[in-house]
Amino acid sequence: MLTDKKLLLAALTAAPLVLAGSALGQGLGNSPYSRIGLGDLEGNLGGVRQLGMGGAGQAAPNTGNINELNPALLVYVPRTMFEAGVSGQYKTVSNATNSYRAGSITLAYLSLAVPITKRWSSAVGLKPYSSIDYEVNSTGAVNGDPFATAYKTYSGTGGLSEAYFAHGIHVLRDLNIGGSASFLFGTLDQSNGTAITSSTVAAQQLVVEREQLRYADFLLRASLHYRHKFGKSLNLNVGGTQTFPTNTKVTRQRTQEQQDANRATIAGTTVNLVNDAGYTFIPMLSQGGISVDNGRNFSVSLDGSWQQWSKFQAFGDGPAAQLGNTWRVAGGGEFTPDPGSVQHYFQRVTYRVGLSVAQMPYRPGGQVLYDRAIHWGFAFPLPTATSLESTLVSLGFAYGVRGNTDYLYGGSTGGSNVRESYLRAQLGVTLSNRWFIKRRLQ
Repeated sequence: MLTDKKLLLAALTAAPLVLAGSALGQGLGNSPYSRIGLGDLEGNLGGVRQLGMGGAGQAAPNTGNINELNPALLVYVPRTMFEAGVSGQYKTVSNATNSYRAGSITLAYLSLAVPITKRWSSAVGLKPYSSIDYEVNSTGAVNGDPFATAYKTYSGTGGLSEAYFAHGIHVLRDLNIGGSASFLFGTLDQSNGTAITSSTVAAQQLVVEREQLRYADFLLRASLHYRHKFGKSLNLNVGGTQTFPTNTKVTRQRTQEQQDANRATIAGTTVNLVNDAGYTFIPMLSQGGISVDNGRNFSVSLDGSWQQWSKFQAFGDGPAAQLGNTWRVAGGGEFTPDPGSVQHYFQRVTYRVGLSVAQMPYRPGGQVLYDRAIHWGFAFPLPTATSLESTLVSLGFAYGVRGNTDYLYGGSTGGSNVRESYLRAQLGVTLSNRWFIKRRLQ
């Protein structure tokens, strides 16, 4: 059986290969809302521990998982830790008249944290920033030709990822500060096609316009955490993170091509329409939280965030009319009955629960949409843990509903919004090992 040290070495050896493919592995299982802006946004909500507590954790220190949600909390990393997570999602997507089901499994995140000194810890890792995954097909009448039908298709894939380098520093008795620099990169590939069919044509060619956007730039965050003891055994924590706005460099390529009835590109029909570069303005993200814990076996947290997506601009074209400001409120907690129990394993298991409510950035027809979810999770320590190395297996779940099926323009003849009922699950494995120990002969 592999030891924790061998598992850690194997994971770090494989990490570059996984990192290379992670940016291409993002997927949402066909989410129509991801068509707008940068797609569906992750929102800097942390890993599997935070998922089980509603996405809260800005002010919740922890020694069992890597909390890169707030870089200032890295000072609580006790040993060298490697953490990896895998996410799965199954959902039902519906409008006022139809529905379908979709699912996906993707790499969630990778992180490696190392305590440099007693007051300074660092971490490197990779996590998703946004994802695009949709395909919509529709048919309609053609003006002036009652025997013809217009066929349209819209599709998009890809996403943006963050490769980050973060630091947490203990500066005073109760105060920690932190920050991170991320390289934001990825490709968003979207296309729309149109074809006209009639009773006299057996197979119709599809004219497709494709737009590919490649992002590559830096994203900066600053954070702080204040911890103060009150009463005999309780601690009050306050924390916050500021993600600064950025003009992200983007290269854009637009092409037009023709496809046959089997959606294969017809040779010699591809034409380059646009090939240029520009900037996309991503607004700042402000996050804050408060938590109470006893430093041993329980913690409760309340977090809030705000981002002005109404100021989002792609290629300097002005604010996007379909995007609005967002906010998110989440509360949750975790409890371990008896962390030191020897006879009863499940008393060493950590149990988590949480709730979240968020205002989405999308504004179809001017309507405001919401995302509401309940969360729960568990953390299972492997019984082979020692004072030098340990392994923690964590599970996080969320069941929620976002959007609605209201008609956009009144009456039952106009198009309707889209509602997504989803179940998300995340599996995280944390390997913890004491490095840089001087061996001594007895």
